[in-house]
Amino acid sequence: MRQSEALEPHTATQSQSHRSKEQPRLRSGLRLKLIIAAASILLLLTAGDTAVIHATASRTNPQAEQPEKRQHMLGHDQRMILIDAGHGGIDGGTSYGSILEKDITLAISRRLFLLLRADGFDTILNRTGDYAPSDENLWLRSRSRHLRDLAQRKELAETLPANVVVSIHINWAKSPSKHGPLVLYRQEGRSFLLARTIQDQLNQLYRMKNDPIRGKPFYLLNKITATTVIVEAGFVSSPADREKLCTPKGQEEIAEAIANGIAAYLMEV
Repeated sequence: MRQSEALEPHTATQSQSHRSKEQPRLRSGLRLKLIIAAASILLLLTAGDTAVIHATASRTNPQAEQPEKRQHMLGHDQRMILIDAGHGGIDGGTSYGSILEKDITLAISRRLFLLLRADGFDTILNRTGDYAPSDENLWLRSRSRHLRDLAQRKELAETLPANVVVSIHINWAKSPSKHGPLVLYRQEGRSFLLARTIQDQLNQLYRMKNDPIRGKPFYLLNKITATTVIVEAGFVSSPADREKLCTPKGQEEIAEAIANGIAAYLMEV
C-alpha cells in the first residue's frame, strides 16, 4: 500500500433507501455475522475442550483440584488472532501492471490463516474473497469509502474481540531498487514486540537487516485496541520482491515467516 492511510475527518451522509442498494448491504451484513458467529463457535469449542481436560485431571489426580499456575498451550488459551487481508473489491491497493495488491494480500493471508490454524491458534480471516469490507459497513456513515473500509476492519477486531491483529499489505516505491519487508507498529510495547519478531523472521527470508518502524498516521494502528501491526510484505515495484510476492512458493514462505513471528511473540508475552 502507499503510505496514505492517515486519519480522515468524519462526515455523515444520509442512508440509501433504494431496494437495489439494500440487497448488497443485506448480503454483506450476513457475511459479517457469519464471521463473528464462526469466531464465537471456535471460542466455545476451545473452552469445552479445556473443561474436559480439567475434569479428567481432577478425577485422576487430587492435586489437580488445588489452585496453581498452569501453562497454556499456544493456541488454546482463547487468544484470538485476526488476519486482516488488505484492500479488496473496488479497492485494488497498489499495483504493478496487472498485478494488484489486493490479490497478493489475500493469497498470503489465506496461507497464513491455514498455517496458524494448523498450529492450533484461534485465528479469523476477515476477507476470504475479492470484496471490499466497506460494502458491509455497519458502524460508520461516511462519504469516504476508504474510511468506511477501515472502520469496518477496526470494529470487527473489537467485536470478536481479537487479541492480536496482523494487517497484510504490499509496498510500492518509485525506484525499483527499493525492496524488502517492513513491519509497522504503534508506540506501545506489545505492538513493537510483535513487529520485531515478525520483522526478524521476514529479514531471514529476504536476507536483510531492516528494523520495524513506527507507523504513526495509520488508522488501524491508532484505533484498534488489540496488539496490532501492519506487515508490508515486500515491494511490488521491485523485480526481486515480485519473485516472492507473485508465486505460490514465495507466498507460502512469506506466510510461514509471519506465522513464525506471531508464534515467537506469543511465547514471549
